[in-house]
Amino acid sequence: MGLADNACIPCRGGVPPVEPARAQELLTQLGRGWQINKDGHLERLYTFADFAGALEFVNRVGAVAEAEQHHPDLYLAWGKCKVEIWTHKINGLTESDFYLAAKADRAFGSMRPA
Repeated sequence: MGLADNACIPCRGGVPPVEPARAQELLTQLGRGWQINKDGHLERLYTFADFAGALEFVNRVGAVAEAEQHHPDLYLAWGKCKVEIWTHKINGLTESDFYLAAKADRAFGSMRPA
């Protein structure tokens, strides 16, 4: 079972973020391109042949986010979409953030080639 097969668990606050060593371990399980940015958030830039492909991806990730009740920041531009994920209630990373990242990769992988 991979990260994308796990359900996101809603955070009610008051829990500590994952330890840095655990975050690095989970990061290695994600697809290429994911990093932990300077703010401690997961981030990946996806590229597309055109605006329509990037918009389709945003809509797919949005549907996953709604289903999981875990919402990333999505930055849409022509031919690209940056996904930034963290648990807002604790201003840090939880395992669910890595699950959502893997689900974004799955959505990207299921798109038709441009």
